[in-house]
Amino acid sequence: MPRSSARSTVLLISTVLAAAPVLRAQAVSPPDPALLARAEKILGRVPVIDGHNDLPSELLDKFGGDPLAARLEGRQPVLQTDIPRLRAGHVGAQFWSAYVENDSIPVHASLRQALREIDMARRMMAAYPDALEPAYTAADIERIEHRHRVASLIGVEGGQAIENSLAALRMLNALGARYMTLTHNTTLAWADAALDTAVHHGLTPFGRDVVHEMNRLGMFVDIAHVSSDVMRDVLRTTRAPVIFSHSSAFALVNSPRNVPDDVLGMMKQNGGVVMVNFCPCFTARGFPEWEARERGVAAAARAQGASAADVRARVQAWEQQNPRPRATVYDIADHVDHLVKIAGIEHVGMGSDFDGISDTPIGLQDVSAFPNLFAELLRRGYSEDDLKKIAGQNLLRAMKQMEEVAKQLQRTEPASLADVRPGAPPASP
Repeated sequence: MPRSSARSTVLLISTVLAAAPVLRAQAVSPPDPALLARAEKILGRVPVIDGHNDLPSELLDKFGGDPLAARLEGRQPVLQTDIPRLRAGHVGAQFWSAYVENDSIPVHASLRQALREIDMARRMMAAYPDALEPAYTAADIERIEHRHRVASLIGVEGGQAIENSLAALRMLNALGARYMTLTHNTTLAWADAALDTAVHHGLTPFGRDVVHEMNRLGMFVDIAHVSSDVMRDVLRTTRAPVIFSHSSAFALVNSPRNVPDDVLGMMKQNGGVVMVNFCPCFTARGFPEWEARERGVAAAARAQGASAADVRARVQAWEQQNPRPRATVYDIADHVDHLVKIAGIEHVGMGSDFDGISDTPIGLQDVSAFPNLFAELLRRGYSEDDLKKIAGQNLLRAMKQMEEVAKQLQRTEPASLADVRPGAPPASP
């Protein structure tokens, strides 16, 4: 944003944050038609680049891996994503997630699963060539957006995919992967996960080798899902901008999956982008506390010797009396506000997690609804230039910087030969 408007914008954000609980107590109203029209016009010029969508996994799970059976050219009611809704939401580029499940680790099937997911994403693009076009660089994104297609990139979700091998990392990159989330929810031999036990309290030496090789290859290091210590270690290690492909603000919702303020400050120095996650489990105030109480009900039932069926019944009865917190479009805007306040307007983007979440925010039900969020940001006083940055310009800028670092490193450094020795444990005990 212009320097002259920075102070007024910060004051506006502070005012909105203070008023947010009142907004959440009210029903979510449709966006003002004039603001929605402005948002649509802005996104028509600078489309959304979304950092995370799990549609490939949904095609494997619900349609047997047949992209044509999903009939994505029309509205698909069992999905949050299809081609008409991508167009309605002004999505110009999408990172499709190649998700690697945590239970693949002990059976050493992670690389195989990553290949299956990448294959699914590539076959999905091939099945709908008039709408989805493969992209590998920032220049590809810009070119494909001008053709009014969705620039389609691949992000590997879960560093277990490389099975402790930089050779595997290079092959995933050759197949089109342009980011890798260093962990999913399981601590690996070289990095701690946010939702698992910390073993290393940061990156191991091999973990730093992974970051350096990703810098050299031209892959975003994605630090969604890692512990806060790993976040900090990555930001001290990397030579290129990094991303959080789908994370939100810890100061608002204290899930370990979210980004603490000190890390947001480091992102400002790094040049990377925090791409806001829409999942209510990370964006609805009070959700971690509600979830802890729910686990307590289940634990108490098990301690009393209840059967598995009885435990489920008690939890369901408790949930009926204590409904889970719901997120709204206002909550997601609150997270944007906070990220902008701490990291700066140049370091915020979109990372919806659509088709990877069962519960979506009220007012942001699927990929068609991005204009609703941008209309709300307009209502809060964001400028058109601000919204263009959040929609996609920030990610493009960071990607171009990341690619330039890779070009320089490829001229001066050979491929790393570092691997974790055979037999090293791939995950925490």
